[in-house]
Amino acid sequence: MATASAKFARTAVIALHYQNDVLDPGGQIRVGFDAAQPERAAVLDAAAALLAQARAQGLPLIHIRIAFRPDYADLLRNAPIFVRTAEAGALREGTWGAQFYPGLEPDASRALDYVLHHRRTSGFIGTPLEQILAAHDVRHLIVAGVATHSTVEMTVRHAVDLGYTATVAADACSCADRRAHEASLDAMRLIAAIATVGEIFRERA
Repeated sequence: MATASAKFARTAVIALHYQNDVLDPGGQIRVGFDAAQPERAAVLDAAAALLAQARAQGLPLIHIRIAFRPDYADLLRNAPIFVRTAEAGALREGTWGAQFYPGLEPDASRALDYVLHHRRTSGFIGTPLEQILAAHDVRHLIVAGVATHSTVEMTVRHAVDLGYTATVAADACSCADRRAHEASLDAMRLIAAIATVGEIFRERA
């Protein structure tokens, strides 16, 4: 098993919502892309490169998925995004839409690939994420996923408030509205480093 280099000591990668309903053109809730967004291939390639680099560098890689009971009894409808999720019939546990997008799924054979399940926007709410990070003495997080302006930004803000340093892998993030994506990245520059996957791993190689 690969071990993390000194440059990546105390670092983990968090991959958020790389799931069919979010990423696939046939998905029910395309907050990551609209149906014909031309950036799709580049974002998916960057996400795949991020996961590959995490594994090559021997880093903990935490895949965080969102899914609800088929009757949505566990969905708290206190925000428009959650109301729309139920109305669309999206992200129901046990369905194709809730499954990981092909090529961005966890490696079940790798001990450092973790899968967490949550029902909110922050990756810390309702999950043992902090415990896993503490077990690996992690203090720096590389965060990516969809959508940039929701689960990515919320998780980054939560992480920073908890005392972690954060880097956003910007090219492995997306949202259907490109202006919202860019605005979210700009807002996060106050609290996190913003870089491409290539920049992150060149700078720390």
